[in-house]
Amino acid sequence: MGVLITGSIAYDYLMVFPGYFKEHILPDKIETLSVSFLVDSMKRQRGGVATNIAYNLALLGERPRIMATVGQDFGEYREWLEANGVDTRAIVAIPDDYTASFFVSTDHQQNQIAMFYTGAMAHAAKLSFKEHAGGDKIDLVVISPNDPRAMVQYARECQELGLPYIYDPSQQIIRLSGEELAAGVSGSLMTIVNEYEFEMLKNKTGWSNAKVAAETQVLIVTCGERGSEIHLGNQVTCIPAVPAQRQADPTGVGDAYRAGIIKGYLKRLPWQTTGQMGALAATYALEEYGTQNHRYAYAEFVARYRERFGDANELM
Repeated sequence: MGVLITGSIAYDYLMVFPGYFKEHILPDKIETLSVSFLVDSMKRQRGGVATNIAYNLALLGERPRIMATVGQDFGEYREWLEANGVDTRAIVAIPDDYTASFFVSTDHQQNQIAMFYTGAMAHAAKLSFKEHAGGDKIDLVVISPNDPRAMVQYARECQELGLPYIYDPSQQIIRLSGEELAAGVSGSLMTIVNEYEFEMLKNKTGWSNAKVAAETQVLIVTCGERGSEIHLGNQVTCIPAVPAQRQADPTGVGDAYRAGIIKGYLKRLPWQTTGQMGALAATYALEEYGTQNHRYAYAEFVARYRERFGDANELM
């Protein structure tokens, strides 16, 4: 089935702080915050929300297409994605600019402080589904964090073209207005946010829990180690997290979760099973340092799912 993923493509600079951020941030002085954290290590990794979701979806047996803008430094990254089952034909390189960059520091409690440099992503609004989707049938669009103008445009295009889409505003909730967020959620097939982003979304739109759930067909709220909740009408399905064999790095875990959800949706599986696929995909990402360094065959995924949740015949 044709899955077209929009969103950021970036290089990730991952740093580790050997302590706890909370010990160095004074709540009563937050309005004059000025603090520096000395980190012990830094690694550059391939990242970006669109590419992270696509990579995980390829591991699950799909060949997703990405529509996004990158810089002149993207050549090796493009080759690597193609070699790992991702369709890059709708990724457009912008001359004389550089691919976006994500800088994140993680402490001993898996808390993170991050900054994002836009780079070539600022040109994303120049792309459209009509011109850059390759003429192939699109069964599902993913609108993930990107240049805010592009996210607004893509939601509008999906509604005009009748394309079902997953709305994943996450990191860009800060930059999007309440009206823009409301327009993206309304009419979406799914809206996916974490619990903190959910509160920000409600604060910006002025909507209640019930109102958000009513404006999208399926609302999914992830809750870290407590798992996730799938809201379908008045029914809420709680999905537990899958214990990790080791906790290496939380960066990209949410993107892997989304890939599992997309795979379950494409196979038209029950929401309980779909959520469990998301939880397991997320744990694979948590167990490796970096967002695209874990690897498994789909048969291995099914075997681990069976070990954790029981019957896995629906996944085949």
